[in-house]
Amino acid sequence: MTPMSNKLGKPFPAKGLAVSQKGGRFEPFTFNRRALRADDVAVKIHYAGICHSDLHAVRDNWAGEFPIVPGHEIMGVVCDIGLDVKDFRVGDSVLIGTIVDSCRTCDPCEQYMESYCREFPTLTYDGIDRIDKTRTRGGYSDLYVSDKRFVHHLPKGLDPARAAPLLCAGITVYSPLKHWDIGSSHTIAVVGIGGLGHLAVKFARALGAHVVAITRT
Repeated sequence: MTPMSNKLGKPFPAKGLAVSQKGGRFEPFTFNRRALRADDVAVKIHYAGICHSDLHAVRDNWAGEFPIVPGHEIMGVVCDIGLDVKDFRVGDSVLIGTIVDSCRTCDPCEQYMESYCREFPTLTYDGIDRIDKTRTRGGYSDLYVSDKRFVHHLPKGLDPARAAPLLCAGITVYSPLKHWDIGSSHTIAVVGIGGLGHLAVKFARALGAHVVAITRT
C-alpha cells in the first residue's frame, strides 16, 4: 500500500455513515480526520463491528452530540504513520478498540488500564480529543487516525473480519476470565449468549472450564 504522505499538517478527508439527529437514519457523511501528529497512525478501515452501544448512541440514549459516526471495533490496514512511530509500518494489519487516548499519568493509566483513567478516557467516537478539543468520529468510516499507543497489531492467523468484535465484546468477557484465572478446575455460568455471551462461552471453554449457558428461546 502506498503511504498517503500526509505529514505536512494537512487533515485527512474521510467518508462515513452518520446519524444527524435523534431518531434519524444513517446517511453518508464527509468530514476531516486530524492531521498526523508525531505519534499517530492512520488506518484504512476494512471492518467495523456493530455493538449495541453504537445503537444507544445514535438513539440518543446517552445524550451524545450529533452528528454521530459510531463504531469502536475497528480492523484496518496502516496507510500512514507519524514521524516518531517505529512499531508500525504502512501495510500492517491493525486493530483499534473503544479508547483512543487517556491522561496517561494517573495510576491506572501507568498500569496500562486506561479504561479506568481518572480523567476519563477519550472514546473512539463522540469523545473529546485531548489536544484540539474536537469531537471524535468512529469506525463507520473509511479512515481513522489514532495515537500509536491505542493501535494493536492483528495477530497472525486471526481472521480480520472476525477480529473486529473482539475489540469490545471480546475483551469485555475475556478480561474477567483472565482476572479470575479461570481454568479446568472451574465451572462458570454465562447468562445470555448474545453478542458477548457466545464469546464468553467460547473463551471459557478454550480455557478449560466447564461452561453452563443460561438463556431463553
